[in-house]
Amino acid sequence: MSDFKSIGILTAGGDCQGLNAAIRGVAKSAIKQYDMDVIGFLDGFRGLAENRYERLGDNSLSGILTFGGTILGTSRDKPHKMSIGDKVVDTIAQAEDNYHKLHLNALVCIGGGGTQKNALRLLKKTSMNIITLPKTIDNDVWGTDTCFGYDTAVEIATEAIDRLHSTASSHHRVMVVEIMGHNTGWLTAASGLAGGADVVIIPEIPYDIEVIKNSLIKRNRKGKRFSIVAVAEGARPKDENEIPNDYEDSAAVHLTHRLAELTGLETRLTSLGHVMRGGSPTAADRILATKLGTKAVELIAEGLSGVMVADRGGYAIPVPLEEVAGNRRIIPNDHPLLESLRSLGICLGE
Repeated sequence: MSDFKSIGILTAGGDCQGLNAAIRGVAKSAIKQYDMDVIGFLDGFRGLAENRYERLGDNSLSGILTFGGTILGTSRDKPHKMSIGDKVVDTIAQAEDNYHKLHLNALVCIGGGGTQKNALRLLKKTSMNIITLPKTIDNDVWGTDTCFGYDTAVEIATEAIDRLHSTASSHHRVMVVEIMGHNTGWLTAASGLAGGADVVIIPEIPYDIEVIKNSLIKRNRKGKRFSIVAVAEGARPKDENEIPNDYEDSAAVHLTHRLAELTGLETRLTSLGHVMRGGSPTAADRILATKLGTKAVELIAEGLSGVMVADRGGYAIPVPLEEVAGNRRIIPNDHPLLESLRSLGICLGE
């Protein structure tokens, strides 16, 4: 074991379920297994730059496993381009100075794709030792099988689709449900499959509006009382002219209007939005976040830096940040999720 006696933690980017489980996993392991001091920076990289923190101990960690959000707060601030007053400032040197003033031996950055890039930037430009953990409901961080936050968000979206079935059936409607996921379709594909959606539209497969229209009309003519269309927020049509450049609403709003126009069927939109980020994490997310968090401390104790702790084949393993940052994990066209959807005859707009 190296002489690592003090570590810092921060959570950055969008919030999600499992962040507190990860904080707890890192901090409790560091304290109980290695007798380290643990400092939690407030509001992401901004807290690191402004030296705002709290020391984490048994009292602050007690009971947080089941809480959504993050007890440390978060932000999307970038250390090299941080808004301070009416200026945009490079705070990397300031962040490094605070790191050393607090006598930290390592910093654990918990976040999604943007956080991985910011962590790598700090790694390259400073003398800080840095390890990251992958969190995001989008499940799009490269190098890991799963990000914590994803499983809970799938459960929320699936429950929403389940609930939409009854109201759609009662009114003979087409219900379009917009699901988060940024520019990837992991959430929409998984919840669409689990919730029994009839059409699943994801960014990885640009949709043909005519194919979707025909699928809905065919269902209607077969006497189906309703249809559920699950659409990812980043979905785009195959025909780029389908959505005007000056269109101000979301792609899901446009799709809803077009389907109502083309099919003649009553069509309604439900956007799940940020409700998908909230609430208590599932058991799977608690386990994953804790597993990755405790592994991070083990790697720190071994003197490792410049890696993300990934979930691969059920094991927590280090992956070089150089490989992770700047890459995005998308659904390949032959992924089992998509193959199952196709086998069920669910329309993907192809």
